[in-house]
Amino acid sequence: MTQVFQRTVLFADLRGSTSMYETLGNAEATTVVTQSVAQLARVVQEHGGQVVKTLGDGLMAIFAQPSSGVQASDDMHDSLARVGLPAQTTTDAAEPRPPISLKLQVGLAHGEVVEMSGDVFGDAVNVAARLLDHAGDNETLATASVVDGLEDWERSRFRSLDRMQLRGRAEPVHVYLLEAVRRFGDTAATAFGDMAPASIEPEGIRLIWLDLNRIYSGTSLPVILGRSPQATYIIDDNRVSRSHARIDWHGGTFQLTDLSYNGTYVRFDNDPEIISLRRGACTLHGAGVIGLGTPPSEPVSPCVRFEVMKFADTQRQAPFEFGLKP
Repeated sequence: MTQVFQRTVLFADLRGSTSMYETLGNAEATTVVTQSVAQLARVVQEHGGQVVKTLGDGLMAIFAQPSSGVQASDDMHDSLARVGLPAQTTTDAAEPRPPISLKLQVGLAHGEVVEMSGDVFGDAVNVAARLLDHAGDNETLATASVVDGLEDWERSRFRSLDRMQLRGRAEPVHVYLLEAVRRFGDTAATAFGDMAPASIEPEGIRLIWLDLNRIYSGTSLPVILGRSPQATYIIDDNRVSRSHARIDWHGGTFQLTDLSYNGTYVRFDNDPEIISLRRGACTLHGAGVIGLGTPPSEPVSPCVRFEVMKFADTQRQAPFEFGLKP
């Protein structure tokens, strides 16, 4: 029997299981992944949701109200840290167990869905799934329809990432990022030192790859760097993921978030150190290069040069340099 409902759709996806199978072996890694997905399913049920299906390293669920989906997302992130390790099996007590590093991404969308034969279909389902392409590790992304259905205090926790072009969808979608307590220590502040002080004036960022020279500021942010024709800044190289990295303005700084499987690398001018981002983030300042999929030190690496600019500098640029059509 086919039924039509208004529902909040949640997709949750675990990252890091591939390396876990390599370091722990199939049996132990399977135990951890199975425990983790089961814990996510319990959280769904605790918040009155329904698990529609599990998806290997994740799951799909629906909720009657957006607030239930948001609360479940919060608890999923928190509970993942409490999933225990399998029993120690190594015979060498001095040999440390490789650290387990499972990360969680969540996508939330609200709208009309069709339930048929135990599965759920609809635009909200497709959008929630596609949000995972743009989510960093331990992030929750939600559509405007989810945020609009929340109480004021809940709505205040979301930061607008503006309209994004999602894979396979003609119209862009207004996307919000759920601000949360910093988890797992892989944020710009904990991994790369203190955050830079907030700027008192708006800034722009110039990106250069080959002859593609653009400046982004204000409403043209965030910028999605990737190989997909739907990316904001397109790098046509097979080492670059379809949605490889995201640059957005937050707290007076430009933040770069890796969204890829191959990693994103940053080298600042006058600093030989290369920062490796694996689904993590760092703050961009000054100028330097961003390596997509391979480090900037490798020959013919697909590298994008960046330069953080003051507002006065961006005002002198031609309109087409802001990612707009002339």
